[in-house]
Amino acid sequence: MNRLLFFIFLLLTLGAGAQTFRPNQQVTPDESTLAIQYYQDGDYEKAVVLLEKLYAIPNNEAYFDIYFNTLLKLKRYDVAEKVVKKEIKKSPQSELYPIALGKLYQEKGDAQAAGKIFNDVIAKLPKEEFKIRNLANSFYRFENYDFAVLTFKQGRKLLGNDQAFVFELLNIYRFKKDKPMLMQEYLDAMATMPQLLPQAEAVLSTIFEDKNDYQTFQAAILKKIQKEPDAEIYIQLLTWNYIQQQEFDMALRQLIAFDKRTKADGGTLFNAIYTFVDNGAYETAIKAYEYLLTKGKDNQYYLQSKIEMLNTKYNLRTNGKYAVADLDLLAKDYEALLEENGKNRNTLFAIKKLANLQAYYLNQPAKAEKELENAIKMPGINDMELGQLKLDLGDIYILTNQPWEAFLVYEQVSKQFEGQPVGNEARFRSAKLSFYQGNFEYSNGQCLVLKAATSQLIANDALNLSLLISDNIQTPADSNALKMYADAEMLLFRNLPEKAVKKMDSIAVAFPQNSLADAIMMSKARIFIKQNDFQKAADILKKVTEEFKDGIWTDDALFTLGDLYEKKLNDIAQAKIYFQKLITDYPGSMFSAEARKRFRNLRGDGV
Repeated sequence: MNRLLFFIFLLLTLGAGAQTFRPNQQVTPDESTLAIQYYQDGDYEKAVVLLEKLYAIPNNEAYFDIYFNTLLKLKRYDVAEKVVKKEIKKSPQSELYPIALGKLYQEKGDAQAAGKIFNDVIAKLPKEEFKIRNLANSFYRFENYDFAVLTFKQGRKLLGNDQAFVFELLNIYRFKKDKPMLMQEYLDAMATMPQLLPQAEAVLSTIFEDKNDYQTFQAAILKKIQKEPDAEIYIQLLTWNYIQQQEFDMALRQLIAFDKRTKADGGTLFNAIYTFVDNGAYETAIKAYEYLLTKGKDNQYYLQSKIEMLNTKYNLRTNGKYAVADLDLLAKDYEALLEENGKNRNTLFAIKKLANLQAYYLNQPAKAEKELENAIKMPGINDMELGQLKLDLGDIYILTNQPWEAFLVYEQVSKQFEGQPVGNEARFRSAKLSFYQGNFEYSNGQCLVLKAATSQLIANDALNLSLLISDNIQTPADSNALKMYADAEMLLFRNLPEKAVKKMDSIAVAFPQNSLADAIMMSKARIFIKQNDFQKAADILKKVTEEFKDGIWTDDALFTLGDLYEKKLNDIAQAKIYFQKLITDYPGSMFSAEARKRFRNLRGDGV
């Protein structure tokens, strides 16, 4: 039996039994706890002395399991047999003690005698769900998982219900890591219980070890599809299986075939595309949207597909190293969409994406400035949308060398949305602008205000910037080094990473004793991540965690490493290591709660 589950059960039962009978017996209050501790520690000789005493108390059968198992551990089979046969005489209707006797025979090597007892008990099962569960649980208590499975399967026959005991069987198969039976049980259950899909995906991903497991499952799913070609749940499961193997085009092929075969409206495919995008399979996602567009303008997913296709192209073209010609064509696509549908609140997303392309990729910040200034004047935009537009416009004012205009916009938004996330974001951008300009004291003052922000991310960023400034303005040399770093960060803001790296590398030459090494490493790691050079980023982040254990960026580096190994480098074991280190070594970090959640998910908890 799983030891943790066993002892939870044991403590509950012992609590009830001990409280009832101890007052009249010569048993100290700590003996029960001590006996359990000895058992857990594997000190069975000490445990058995106390357990024999506890078990001898009249009506204290709650100690039977642990006492009996201790005797088996010590191979005192004769004593164990006397104990269990005595209980059988006292409770002839109970199935627990015959199962314990069978377990004893198993331990002695008499599998035939044990099998006869187990099969006889199962053969006597009545057509009662409660008793079926009780018998299976009794087998489980004595680690006879195969007979627990047989009990549930016999129960299905007796009840005439192939869907009975699904969750119980899934738990046993998962505990045993019986991959073939776990796959089959999920496949059989999902025809009538499609809500199991998320659980199946989560559980199977934790126990599948390599591509062979996914291919075995794939073959089983395809057999189900052959029998039930119109069952959407199996198409969803097959899509997931292909995605786990990074076979995105195969997943798309199945989805399109299903859509055509069932003459569907494209809904299943449309919903699946988000998974492609989340996994960075942008090319596959674009093909999927192109297929949906062939259904014509009357299809309910037409306009949304057109919009999402442009957004996916945006992600693809701006991801990693980009070609200006490709982005110029993308800008023309956004312009065509705006011309076709007009500039209004419904197309605000396109205006913002177009302005972003113009400002940061096509060297056309003046055009972007005009786009956003016109957008601010459009009717029907709510206050929150207007506030965000102004923040974006403030950023572009920096690019067009109008820092004072940017400062005024940030201040306007921070006052209008005082204490709200968009207001805090405005104040932080103002602090960053002052940092770029070398006005460190004002920037630090703004950051100190933001440390109490309700947005944890803004508060953390403000704290980091404040510490960075405070640690590097102690001497004129420190301040000059920090000014060079601020210049490099400004180049990153302008989307000029190569120039930024050169500036950062020159800091150590000009100021050999500077204390900005970890901040520079973090900036370089972010550049490599944006360029899709994930291994280089990971190598730098590891240095941060190893060389700056007390640094302001270390928890950030640990979380980013865990995220990279989980999502980009496909090394779950390493991801767990870095999430665990963050949880253990930096419990006060803003990342610790999310790291704990991610770690538990990777470990398979709660699924």
